Amino acid sequence: MKNSQVRCALFFVFMLFAFTPGGGAQAPSSQAPQVPDWAQPGSSTHQQVAPPADFHRPTVTLDKPVGIFENQSDIGGPLAPGEASFDPVTKQYTIRSAGYNIWYQRDEFRFLWKKMTGDVSLAADASFPNKQGYDDRKVVLVIRQSLDDDAKEAVTGEHGTGMTHLAWRADKGAQMKDMSYRFGGSLTGVLPKRIGIEKHGDQVALFISLTGEPMHQFGPPMTLHFDGPFYVGIGFCSHLPATVDTGVASNVLLENAAGKVR
Repeated sequence: MKNSQVRCALFFVFMLFAFTPGGGAQAPSSQAPQVPDWAQPGSSTHQQVAPPADFHRPTVTLDKPVGIFENQSDIGGPLAPGEASFDPVTKQYTIRSAGYNIWYQRDEFRFLWKKMTGDVSLAADASFPNKQGYDDRKVVLVIRQSLDDDAKEAVTGEHGTGMTHLAWRADKGAQMKDMSYRFGGSLTGVLPKRIGIEKHGDQVALFISLTGEPMHQFGPPMTLHFDGPFYVGIGFCSHLPATVDTGVASNVLLENAAGKVR
């Protein structure tokens, strides 16, 4: 075989290898989502940190009402899409979502929402069907100025350990803060029966029922102004950037008035 024929044959073999399934130059048809190091969950060998200041992903909103909520969104575009359903018999909202966190200066979670103005009372029983999920996963009750990943918001969340607190982002893009107290969780072995959030003017407060007793305010309110309309609803975050888990919110109460949490 002449040299030119050999070169042509070798080139053909290279092209066949490079651009057919299994070839070295062809990317796999379905790659695992690339998770930034800062978004990896905390562990004995890793500490989750705040995202880069300019990091954002667009929220994905579906035209899909569910139960009493007019729509739902994947806030911050989690790497794995979420889903939600409502069972009118059990009165349960089942929310499946990935998402690295609802914290720092941006969030990732599935959010079921309704646009509202004025005062708000919102309450639900929170639970986690998967007993092996990440401890910091959380079912949340949210009042949010917009659907942007870095929106101003107030959040009452119950974590997988039962730890419950009131947190807020004072302005768009600001770092999240919470009250100096946190309740429940592994330190006490208590998983609250029911959690609630109330907006009365610019005052936002956490409500709680430990074992089924009437709900009562826990700690002082914080002050945060929302321009109407704003978004009110429930959500879930697995606290795992690319792994979907499940949270359940049952017996959800939502009223356009203060003093109705029960």
